[in-house]
Amino acid sequence: MPVSPRYRAAPHFAALGSAFADEVTAAQFPERVLRFRNQPWAERVGLAELSDDEWRAHFAEFAPLPGNLEKPLALRYHGHQFDVYNPRLGDGRGFLFAQLLDGVDGRLLDLGTKGSGKTPYSRGGDGRLTLKGGVREVLATEMLEALGVYTSKTFSLFETGEALQRGDEPSPTRSSVLVRLNHSHVRIGTFQRLHFLREPENTRKLLDYCIEYFYPELAQSPDRAAAFLAEVTRRSARLCAAWLVAGFVHGVLNSDNMTITGESFDYGPYRFLPVYDPNFVAAYFDEVGLYAFSRQPRAVFRNLERLADSLRSESSEPALHAALAGFPAELQRARAEYLLQRLGVESVGHDEDQALASLCWDFLAATRLPYDSLFFDWYGGSASRERALESPHAAIYASPAFSALRQALEAHTPIHPGVLATPYFQRAAPCTLVIDEIERIWSAIAERDDWAPFNAKIADIRELASSFR
Repeated sequence: MPVSPRYRAAPHFAALGSAFADEVTAAQFPERVLRFRNQPWAERVGLAELSDDEWRAHFAEFAPLPGNLEKPLALRYHGHQFDVYNPRLGDGRGFLFAQLLDGVDGRLLDLGTKGSGKTPYSRGGDGRLTLKGGVREVLATEMLEALGVYTSKTFSLFETGEALQRGDEPSPTRSSVLVRLNHSHVRIGTFQRLHFLREPENTRKLLDYCIEYFYPELAQSPDRAAAFLAEVTRRSARLCAAWLVAGFVHGVLNSDNMTITGESFDYGPYRFLPVYDPNFVAAYFDEVGLYAFSRQPRAVFRNLERLADSLRSESSEPALHAALAGFPAELQRARAEYLLQRLGVESVGHDEDQALASLCWDFLAATRLPYDSLFFDWYGGSASRERALESPHAAIYASPAFSALRQALEAHTPIHPGVLATPYFQRAAPCTLVIDEIERIWSAIAERDDWAPFNAKIADIRELASSFR
């Protein structure tokens, strides 16, 4: 197998033992048609030299990678789903396939699957993933990565040739198997399960694993559990802030959908905002708006509180409470920081940055300007003045509604004005990923097996990403 020197197998999770996962066997699919291969990330982890046949063998048939897990592992976890505790969870249509080290920064990364067949936790399901679900996840991860959100990466997508029955889309529908690259598949729900089962020794064992491989700087902390919770809280606040600035609604912020590394993953009924709307809901079944756009911080914090509950055997309640206390300030600070990055301007101080943020959200709410347009038209603040006043939204920018925000923007120095010369900023409109676009992409695939719009959108998103590198 032609792996590069960058490939470094690191199958550490298996050492935790059978209390944390079950060995499983991947499904055998009638077809294995490659639809997406993430070559940039394959290069980064030393797998870019795989032939098409080798890629298929490892990521559709799940032959083990060299020196890696001999058998896939379906991970065990519980979780709160829409505020109701569910002890009947676990990897029901996926598994941990391999672990390896990031060829750039040495992080431990997981290759996990979605749609790879039944496991002990399938709960009557077929263990499969619809092709539409796979396409949507590719688009989500590419767009979020381009916008600077700390997200899992879709590594591979194969169409698998099965006809699936689903209640939420026309059936039968096409099937797929997806491989994602994650900085850990350990979830808040992984700790919750051990707390529910009253297994403090395994809680300590999992905490040791997380600190050794994800938070080694905490190894000498006098209260490692509280220090761990504080760092997960900080990273989760920053993730939530990044979602808010990206205009992203995850849709299903259950505690089993949040990892302990503060990385976004598992994209079901997500949406990107067409316009700024605090009450915007992604999931049709979220009837009360529990995970609406503006309620995502609440959902994330509630999940962190449940992690704190699960660590009570390892620390005191006051110490765990103190570890959570930094969430609001970090969220506010990070949201302003990500906003400045998306606007391409420098900070001029905490108070001024927060004022700019408030003006920005108020302006977007009042005018209903397409959400991504502000960041495209005014990237670099004053450096984009002429561009903005020639845009399709010039009348809004010339109105009194924009005057205060414009003054605040122009008080901030552009960070990278040279970016405005890239092809991306010569376009008439920004790259977006609202639901109508996703549905058009899927319709072309479903009706004509036309992958051109999908491939064009991936290229479009990567042009957006390359403008900021």
